[in-house]
Amino acid sequence: MRYYIIAGEASGDLHGSNLMKGLYAEDPEAVVRFWGGDLMLAAASEAGTGRGALVRHYREGAVMGISDVLGKAGRLMRNVRACKADIAAWRPDVVILIDYPGFNFKIAEFAHKAGFKVFYYIAPKTWASREGRNRKLKQFVDRLFIVFPFEVPYFEQRGIPFVYKGNPLVDAVDSHAYSRPVEGNYVALLAGSRKGEISRMMPVCMEAADRLGCKVVIAGAPARSEADYAQFIAGRRNVELVFGRTYDILKYADAAIINSGTASLEAALIGTPQVVCWSGSRLTVFVARHIFRVGDHLSYISLGNLIVGREAFRELIQEGFNADAVVAEVRRLTGDDAYRARMMSDYADIRSALGGTGASRAVAREMIKLL
Repeated sequence: MRYYIIAGEASGDLHGSNLMKGLYAEDPEAVVRFWGGDLMLAAASEAGTGRGALVRHYREGAVMGISDVLGKAGRLMRNVRACKADIAAWRPDVVILIDYPGFNFKIAEFAHKAGFKVFYYIAPKTWASREGRNRKLKQFVDRLFIVFPFEVPYFEQRGIPFVYKGNPLVDAVDSHAYSRPVEGNYVALLAGSRKGEISRMMPVCMEAADRLGCKVVIAGAPARSEADYAQFIAGRRNVELVFGRTYDILKYADAAIINSGTASLEAALIGTPQVVCWSGSRLTVFVARHIFRVGDHLSYISLGNLIVGREAFRELIQEGFNADAVVAEVRRLTGDDAYRARMMSDYADIRSALGGTGASRAVAREMIKLL
């Protein structure tokens, strides 16, 4: 069968690559055309010549926050038009959308009206904001594939058909061949995958690094370059930037400072003590707090904390994200054995809640069955 997959950011590229491996394993005739990144491209290459083709790299369209969307609106709409035309020309058996709702909902509507099957993998976070999007899930998506246990009752209550087979990050983390990326002790820093996230995270984190005095290893984000970090790390001998080794950097770190997102859940599964940090532009924060009503029914923004329903690790958000708070939390993570032990216990609960291994292949098998 012919599968058209759309992933618009680094986490989607990871999930998309694992799904592609599952599809290739379960469907010997699978051919995949995709919007994604280097990991999906590698999965296609491993499958053999003619079994996969990259249409566009996600670095060309990734955005974060309302102000970023407004600034890149023209490019986004051109990408939407190009994607619609490509789907219409290629005529896939199914269009598989991975997270990235601002773009993918437009494609879902088009694909549904054009008569294509539509699967949505990694559900848009309607439980956090913009619940009205659930109407579009019902109207334009044939089946939703979710990856978090707390999503099960949420989508059941709203009458949206879904499949839950566990979380693919468990496989990704457990199958990695780990090796030490640098010598000595260090604190890891994952400042986000988008340019806007990096520009907001780095000044505060570099001030914290100066005060901590320890070695800090930055996990360079996929699709970013040294230039995105250069102005922030210039002249700092205790700061090292390493690309392509994110899991290794997390595994051997004494602690990690992480921008909220998939990386936080990866750190929990790997077992790295962490503090999550996030800040947005004034416009993004205003919209989140006053229009989307984020915070009215959610106590946390990090997936790991949401999964266990308690603060397994600290979240420093907006005004709370400052150098004083980061320094204090890193010192606690590296110096308080009892605090770390409690976190590891919570991590075990997070892992248990996500189920066992084999999620990506199980999802691929279910997709093929439905088709």
